[in-house]
Amino acid sequence: MRLTCRMVDRVEFTADGITLAGHLRVPEGPGPHPALVFTGPLTGVKEQVTGLYAARLAAEGYLTLAFDHRNFGESGGLPRRHEDPQGKLADLRAAVSYLRGLPSVDGARVGAVGVCLGAGYALRLAAFDPRVKVFVGIAGAYNNPYAMRSGMSDAGYEQALASFTEVLERQDQGGEVEYIPAVAASGEAAMPGDEPQAYYGTERSAAESWVNEITRASLRELITMDNMIGADFLSPKPGLIVHGVVDRICSPEGAEEVYKRLSQPKKIAWIDAKLHIDLYDTEPHVTRAVAETTRFLAEHL
Repeated sequence: MRLTCRMVDRVEFTADGITLAGHLRVPEGPGPHPALVFTGPLTGVKEQVTGLYAARLAAEGYLTLAFDHRNFGESGGLPRRHEDPQGKLADLRAAVSYLRGLPSVDGARVGAVGVCLGAGYALRLAAFDPRVKVFVGIAGAYNNPYAMRSGMSDAGYEQALASFTEVLERQDQGGEVEYIPAVAASGEAAMPGDEPQAYYGTERSAAESWVNEITRASLRELITMDNMIGADFLSPKPGLIVHGVVDRICSPEGAEEVYKRLSQPKKIAWIDAKLHIDLYDTEPHVTRAVAETTRFLAEHL
């Protein structure tokens, strides 16, 4: 049954001494409530995709926390707009600690929901944090260096590593942090092409704290992180994969690989979406993703 939640609260908590800003949504009715922590796309902030899903699932009776990871949005951390995989995992760990410290939260019923790149982080968090009881990945990117190297060729992968290491060496020797656009319809960007531009480059994703840039060194993190490993360690926790049948940005094959590597209980739900960003904010795709998630959580959290 659809509920309502009281006003969104802006909250702060810390991870590794860094202040992180979040939005807490508490359902109406008596608690304590099951809780969900959210992590989202590359460069994403809490007012965008994670905020949408957090609001929709709060209306289904879950206390939700969407927050800005370190270096992004209203959270602290330097260099600004730098992808820090280990830092993001530490942020998520601290977010779970924060939630479990709230009297309105049932600390034994905490789940992790990730969208796009965040799905990989949520998977890895849930796999190695015994406090997290269930994992949900929506339109997920499950990065691992084997797949990256295969897609780029051995020589291309080595060339990319060399190029990004040169960037880091210049910065280590006192040079300025180098940035590239996060999105661009053409030319260099972390997420090039019309589809990312159609979301981040328009009013669809409008958020005052979002900036269209990311460190060039972030690309090294994307090709070296291994979040797919979480699929091998999640068991016996439940895992749900929600993915579009067509997705040029986060491949359905990657979602299928995660599903195959998970043990029971698990489910994969295919949404009849043709674009990756359909699962960011487009109906009826978001409603279907929320319905799949709600059914799974009702059984497993």
